Amino acid sequence: PPAMLRDEDTEADFQRFLRRVDEVANLLQGLNSSDSAVEAAAIAETEKRLREEGASREEEEESRTRVNRTVINTSVRAFPSEFKAGHTSGALLAALEKDAKERAQRRKRNEQLANALKEKGNEAFREGDFALAIQRYTEGLEKLRDKQELYTNRAQAYLKLHEYEKAISDCEWALKCNKNCLKAYFLMGKAHLALQHFSEARQCYEKMLQIDPQRENLFKGCVNEASLEEKRVRDEERAAREVQAGSAAALSIQELLQSILTPGQDLLSYTGAIRLLAEVVSHGSGQTLFRTNNGFSILRNEAVRGAFCAQRKSPAEVELCVSLLLLWQAACAGNEENQRLLLAQAEVSAQLPELLSSGTHQIQRETLALISLCSESESGRRLLAWQDLSSKLQMLIELAKSTEEEADGAMSIQPDSSWAGIWRCWHPCAVWGYSSLALVSQGCWRQAGTALALLHRLGADAEARARLARSRECWQSCMDACSDGSSPRNSQCVLAVLGLMMNLLLESNDTIQDFAVPISGRCLALLSHQDGRIVTRAIGVLSRALPASPSAVEEVVKGGVVKKMLKFLKVAGQLTSSYAIKTLSICTKSSRQAQEELVKWDKRFQVLLKLLESEDELIVGNAAFCLSQCLLLPGAAASLLGSSVVLLLLRQAGGDAQRTLVQQNSAIALGRLCQAEPRHIPQLRKLNGFAILSSAMKYVHSS
Repeated sequence: PPAMLRDEDTEADFQRFLRRVDEVANLLQGLNSSDSAVEAAAIAETEKRLREEGASREEEEESRTRVNRTVINTSVRAFPSEFKAGHTSGALLAALEKDAKERAQRRKRNEQLANALKEKGNEAFREGDFALAIQRYTEGLEKLRDKQELYTNRAQAYLKLHEYEKAISDCEWALKCNKNCLKAYFLMGKAHLALQHFSEARQCYEKMLQIDPQRENLFKGCVNEASLEEKRVRDEERAAREVQAGSAAALSIQELLQSILTPGQDLLSYTGAIRLLAEVVSHGSGQTLFRTNNGFSILRNEAVRGAFCAQRKSPAEVELCVSLLLLWQAACAGNEENQRLLLAQAEVSAQLPELLSSGTHQIQRETLALISLCSESESGRRLLAWQDLSSKLQMLIELAKSTEEEADGAMSIQPDSSWAGIWRCWHPCAVWGYSSLALVSQGCWRQAGTALALLHRLGADAEARARLARSRECWQSCMDACSDGSSPRNSQCVLAVLGLMMNLLLESNDTIQDFAVPISGRCLALLSHQDGRIVTRAIGVLSRALPASPSAVEEVVKGGVVKKMLKFLKVAGQLTSSYAIKTLSICTKSSRQAQEELVKWDKRFQVLLKLLESEDELIVGNAAFCLSQCLLLPGAAASLLGSSVVLLLLRQAGGDAQRTLVQQNSAIALGRLCQAEPRHIPQLRKLNGFAILSSAMKYVHSS
């Protein structure tokens, strides 16, 4: 086969091919032009090109160039030999069209062949035969050299064979075919990362985000992977320099590991060495030195592995097992690479569930601490999700839900930080949520406080939130947990449950619709609570629960929610006010009784007018909406005569507001105001607001 071209020659050849395609297209357009001058010029140019192509046809046919084992044909087929200069433009056009048709047919055949070869390559890739896959993709590119999928698929196969430079080259060719090819940038980033080209990898990932902003999570994952890999490399370079400099810590780690891996010693000696190693590892570059000196191979020592895996442990084996767990905590704290290496060990994966159910408090406590530590990062949570720990953790929680005395023993197993591991690792299983809420409903306030706070944060995770929000058991537990928040210790748990409910109410489903009435009733009862934080969150939950059910709106209006919200709006801060005015807007939208009560309790709309001056546009928009709903009542518009309402609405409708919805709500209120009470029109005229009012009327009619 011909030699591979240099990159610059390949690029020039490819660009020359594209220019020829454009030139032929322009000639066809000229030959078909209604302008005789343009047609004549096109005929002359075509005849010239045909003579040139005819003279060089044989030479060009022999000079095909192979690039990346992909044939690039630089020749353009000459027209039939019977075509002579002097033919009419109709003959020229017919010949060109015939040639174009033939080319289209050839391309169609080649595309079918290329697709068939691509499928063969995909099959080989799935079977793990990456070399064969590359061969098939290459054969496909020989049939159709501008097929982007063949380049990206071949690049992926090159990545599997660690041929990173070739993968990058194929990605670059794919981008020549499609400059917005997301897969090409993704694979190129992976290849650069494998070559430790960290800056280039990040540039590829940034291009991915520019092409598709919806892939932000993928972008963040890729950038995080690059950052972790760069940190690993830098840490290991620094640790290597310490070893070369004769660092005492480096020497100590090496000596202690050698001592632990030496067979024939008693368990007490191993335990002592492990404890000393844990102290050294926790400082400076100790974690990195532990990893680079094969610290995670400790379980290769039969005596150590036997003590760690024993079902019924002697006191000496318990002490050694606890020491190992403490060592791993020291080695893995904040170090995701070490966490990955630890959890990848088969013995560790198999034993973690057993250690949780061992019945030995020390072992259970340190196992949970290790789980919690690893669960602090997203990658750690992914690794732990593969471990079979759910049933064991559930057992501990069930114990904590028993009598208060038994709960004290169970909870002494797990410090607050260990609870974090439970919720962060197994959030897809809603059972953990029910269990923590059950602790509250059974009065185990002290044990459940931290768990609920973490469960609240858990609700911010989209996948976990969706699962929990669909569960009737979860909502019932929330109702039970909010039933008693009178004491200070109970208040913390109720606050956490309300926070969880606010997050869950970001979802929309039938379960939420079914529970909207009891949720709203419970929140209405909490509005008289002494803790202002609970009141604020209860209003927030109301503002998110009411849209799910007209029945819930009806019930809270009967319960006096309008008067209560107006009371809070007079004195509350910005956050509480934003929840309260949103609650009022929901109620006034669907309830005439709510509209009437707002007019009754907010004399001359003093509260709403004050809110229209707020710097928070969401508050302004909801206040304008409430006002527009109340202006449907007879006499409401007249009560605003002499106020600054026209000026306030005109400012927002005329463009002071940045949000379109705020402008629309203000415009609707302004239109309804002048429609219901024409005596507001002189003020509007004085403020030169007729153009805005005219625009507002279309919103009034559409609303």
